[in-house]
Parts: sequence; structure tokens; C-alpha cells
Amino acid sequence: MTDDLTRHMYLLAHDDAAHGPYDRSRTELLVRAAALVDLAMRGRLGEDGGTVTVSGTRPTGDPVLDGVLRDAAGGHGWKQLVRRHRKRTLTEVEDRLAAEGLLTVREPRTPFGTRRLTLTDHAVPAAPHTRVSAALHGDGPVQDIPPADAALLALAAAGGVRSVVSRQDQKTFRARIDACTARLAALAPGLEKAVRALPTTMIAAQGGMGGS
Repeated sequence: MTDDLTRHMYLLAHDDAAHGPYDRSRTELLVRAAALVDLAMRGRLGEDGGTVTVSGTRPTGDPVLDGVLRDAAGGHGWKQLVRRHRKRTLTEVEDRLAAEGLLTVREPRTPFGTRRLTLTDHAVPAAPHTRVSAALHGDGPVQDIPPADAALLALAAAGGVRSVVSRQDQKTFRARIDACTARLAALAPGLEKAVRALPTTMIAAQGGMGGS
């Protein structure tokens, strides 16, 4: 299993009982943030004076990431890019998983309905859950946690994905989660700040603010 952070983040956020993400508006932001972290880890996104910079013009090989990379070309800040086109990015991730046979999608019958999404193989999300759980509950140094796992833990905690990081976990492992989040600063200081700000961004988004 490759470190495809958008896919892993979606699988962590998926809730069978809800027939989709545990909270769609929050997952839009988490998946979008995961894409930015993924691109930064690949060396395709950086930062100059708080503004996101793009390196190279070659495609990544992932249409979802390529779309986010194009969005980043306008000289935006990290927080703005987390909010920008987040609905599109989430839908693209779902469509890709459906094309791979990992999700079945039932489109809404009304303009105001929501998609109903069902996982076809429950063994698939088990892998990222196991990895993030190991990062959270492990007793080794935080710097030894694989970067992708540390990033996913930071995102799941910021997004309040309780199937991954319970409220008790949030209290018990506060220092470990904080240290994993701090590692994002090595990619870009503004990216770390944007992830730390996700709870506030989510509140604003649910109030109808922050782009589409």
C-alpha cells in the first residue's frame, strides 16, 4: 500500500453507519489538507514568506493531486488552499475509489440530498487505521514514526475523527499528537499552522464561510 494520503485520510474518515464520511464538510477539509501535505512531502509544494510555491510542471501521476497542484499555482496561503475547491477534491477521491471498486456510490435523488457510499472491502481501511493507531499508541520516539503516519495522525486529531483518535486519546496522548503535528513545520511552517487551525476552519466552513 503506497502512501497516498488523500485515500488514507478518506478511509480513516469513512463511517459505514453514515454511508460516507463521518462528517462530510469536515472530511472535505481533511482530504484537501492531506493532498497539500502529500504534495509537500513529494517536494512539489513549498513556502516563501507564507505564500505557497510550486516546484516543477510535470504531472504527479495522480489526477487528484494534479488538480490541487494547479490550484496552488496562484500564489495562495496554506489556509486558503485547504478551503479552496475542497468539495471537488473530496468528490474526486470518492470517484477514484469507486472506479477502483472500493466504494459503491448511490447518487442523491434530490438536489439537496447526499451521496450514499459503501465500502466494498472492509479490509482496505484496516491498514491505515492500524498504522495511525501504532503512531498514536507506540512508545518509540515521535521522530521514528513514518512521516505519512505522523501526518495522518495530526490530521485525524485536528478533525476530531473519533474512530481514530477518541476524546480520551486526545487527552492522554496530547503531547504525542502535538509532536506529530509539529513535524509538518519541516515541510512548511504555514502548513503546520494550517493543520493546527483546522478545528477553527471547520467551524467557519460549517457556518457557510470559507469558499467551496
